[in-house]
Amino acid sequence: MIVSVASGKGGTGKTTVAVNLALLLSEDGTTRVQFIDSDVEEPNAHIFLKPKIEECESIYIPVPTIDADKCTYCGRCAEVCAYNAIAVLKDKTLVFAQLCHGCGGCALLCPEGAIREENREIGLLKRGKAESIEYVSGTLNIGEAMATPLIKAIKGKRAPASVTLVDVPPGTACPVIEAVKGSDFVILVTEPTRFGLHDLLLAVSVVKQLRIPHGVVINQAGIGDAGVKEYCEREGIPVLGEIPYDRRIAVLYSQGIPMIADGTTYRPIFQRIWESVASIQKESERT
Repeated sequence: MIVSVASGKGGTGKTTVAVNLALLLSEDGTTRVQFIDSDVEEPNAHIFLKPKIEECESIYIPVPTIDADKCTYCGRCAEVCAYNAIAVLKDKTLVFAQLCHGCGGCALLCPEGAIREENREIGLLKRGKAESIEYVSGTLNIGEAMATPLIKAIKGKRAPASVTLVDVPPGTACPVIEAVKGSDFVILVTEPTRFGLHDLLLAVSVVKQLRIPHGVVINQAGIGDAGVKEYCEREGIPVLGEIPYDRRIAVLYSQGIPMIADGTTYRPIFQRIWESVASIQKESERT
């Protein structure tokens, strides 16, 4: 089972929910749990899980290199590039490597065979263990514009026969779609404010387009208004649980301590969230 934890904006508590669910599921010692931190531009789950990194791998994408002796400046490569990564001038062909998505179309369709591809490193993939939790994350190189190829590489390390929790990047752009693609369920974390509702609407539209079952967790419950609950009720979206607006939670977070490590106060919240996810997923499989 693959469960992704996402939201329409940053700072809602995605990592908090994902980390605590992973720790909760790993406690019985019988469930194989994998945690994938796909927020490669700012991974932070390691602060709470404290994994021991056992493997580090460079991830590359192929980018074109022009053979000036063969190139006739016909412009075919620039025509087929959907990302404007190639510009053909009168006597020079320019490649903007940071814009290249590594699709290989230019090399395939060059009539003169003047393009070959070379690997360019975009980031690092890390694997390790956090107690019994299998941990996978990625770190995008500074200045890189594209997180999607690195996220795809990370998800390629998905462990079979496991419960995989994916900490998704914020927003609703391409990295988010790549991260949630193939999930059995998406937990959407929001906050009970107008900003939270606005971005929740965007996130819901994405998972609906991808036809992935989903539910909502309301973080910082007790502030704002009832707009999120009213929206979920109208749309038939299950509210999986609520995390209270509590100073103690902020203190734990600032110290890198997961909520369920603080006695039994918050543990029932995440138990209810997971029970709700499992129940909805079983019902979805039956129908």
